[in-house]
Amino acid sequence: MCGIIGILSENKDVAPLLVDGLRRLEYRGYDSAGVATLQNNKIVRCRAEGKLNNLAARLEQQPLAGAVGIGHTRWATHGLPVERNAHPIANDRVAVVHNGIIENYGELKSELEATQVRFETETDTEVIAHLTAHYIKQGMKPRDAANATFNRLRGAYAIVMIFAGEENLMIGCRQGTPLAVGYGDGEMFLASDSYALAPLTRKICFLEDGDRVALTRDGARIYINDNEAIDRPIRITSQSGATTGKGEYKHFMLKEIYEQPAVIGETLNTFINPTTGHISVPTEILAALVGAPRLTLVACGTAYYACMVAKYWFEQIARIPCEVDIASEFRYREAPMPQGGVCLAVSQSGETLDTLEALRYSKRQGQKTIAIVNSIESTIERESDHALHTLAGPEIGVASTKAFTTQLSVLACLALATARARDVITDAQEKELSDALRHVPKIAASVLQHDQAVKDIARDVEAARDVLYLARGPLYPLALEGALKLKEISYIHAEGYAAGEMKHGPIALIDETVPIVVVAPGNDPLFEKTESNVQETMARGGQVLLITDQQGSKKLGGRVRWSVVLEDIHPFVAPLLYAIPVQLLAYHVAVLKGTDVDQPRNLAKSVTVE
Repeated sequence: MCGIIGILSENKDVAPLLVDGLRRLEYRGYDSAGVATLQNNKIVRCRAEGKLNNLAARLEQQPLAGAVGIGHTRWATHGLPVERNAHPIANDRVAVVHNGIIENYGELKSELEATQVRFETETDTEVIAHLTAHYIKQGMKPRDAANATFNRLRGAYAIVMIFAGEENLMIGCRQGTPLAVGYGDGEMFLASDSYALAPLTRKICFLEDGDRVALTRDGARIYINDNEAIDRPIRITSQSGATTGKGEYKHFMLKEIYEQPAVIGETLNTFINPTTGHISVPTEILAALVGAPRLTLVACGTAYYACMVAKYWFEQIARIPCEVDIASEFRYREAPMPQGGVCLAVSQSGETLDTLEALRYSKRQGQKTIAIVNSIESTIERESDHALHTLAGPEIGVASTKAFTTQLSVLACLALATARARDVITDAQEKELSDALRHVPKIAASVLQHDQAVKDIARDVEAARDVLYLARGPLYPLALEGALKLKEISYIHAEGYAAGEMKHGPIALIDETVPIVVVAPGNDPLFEKTESNVQETMARGGQVLLITDQQGSKKLGGRVRWSVVLEDIHPFVAPLLYAIPVQLLAYHVAVLKGTDVDQPRNLAKSVTVE
């Protein structure tokens, strides 16, 4: 993985367009990039380690001509992130770009080596190129050779190929990893993301698992089972061709943190009646939730922590049993699921393979499925019975911020609407909680005013080797999320714990060199218990950063090393607002350490492999 684009143009050089398309996929995270075109019927390539600017600089020195080409940003799965492993992978017959993992590549590699094929990379992708070339040498036409290769592959993948001597052909295949066809005027396109194609065309077709496609300048022929043609709907995409810039901000991540008051407000406004405060949810979604004997929430990474918060809401407010699972583990334990149950799949990209497979497992178990996604037209949205959107807009920073708080916004509205429909809260209680939600955007703006205070604290935290995060109840997932953010972008080891678990082991880690971030509003019913845990850590030399409110500051603020004091906030909405200072802390520590904040090492925005 990570990003694919292919262009079959009529008469213009496509290399600059390929690079522009890759820039639109840059937010996914990557470690190398490259393009290949056909020039005088021969495959020519340009690849570079590191950022796209490195590739663009090489292309300025050695431009690639050609009206047909493919491009790729690579996030390493097999082989080091160096130029020789960068895509496109090519030989004298075929050039290939590939997202995903070929699970049986070792077996195929051994088979090809027995025929004297020499491998030059450590990638699993190289077997695709050599196997296809092998079949061409045996006399197969390129499309037949590609089909024969696809038939041999096991795993999850999206593949695009161009062929020497074939100026009017591009072949693609999807199995578990997204691939979209774009239709132009005398031009055709392939990409892993419709966002990459937005400046080129609005007519998009999304391939489904098992689909193969042959592009010519006249159109696309989609087929399955080697040669059985199949129709897939062509739609007009809602993706904008406009690019997203950082504006006055140094990093996309900081910009996206500051966008949270606006995007939380936009998301909440799709659910909350501004006059009555009543929460509105589509009838069929509400009926499924109300009648469910159990909810199952599946997600990965930050979205998983949003689901953990939602578990508290659904169980405490709506009184529905709720199970939260890490999507990458869920289907493998073969969990029994109750008749009439509902699965909520939460994903920023809507393409996370583990979450998609968890959704598919739930469907096989007879569950109603609801997707909560930020990216429109995603695979998870298309395969779910129902979908709700977080209106975060494009999130370019790899470390999720505004996607997380808008996910929480949607989940809070769902829990509240379900509670009222089940008649387990009164009209007055619904109004109280919906009013709390309606005030979140305004309070979020005030929380951002603590940015400088957090930045000052970050100067002390930056030198730490280890950081612990503690919280209780619905804020416990914020401790996990805060630790994840710090790990992701500053590369400092951090762990989040339920505060009550400290004495069961983690307290052994505490000394005067370990900052301990405690998320604990003073109006939290569990504050006194958390206060006891804080005293235990300070008695062992722990340096405590208390993120609290006015009440908490009066009770404990004078005894900790650092504090960030927010205004008093309704406990129901505290997870949305306390997320902001933990995001800011991670951001400022990372900036001080000089890391690549928006594209941290080894990470990708949309993880389309297991």
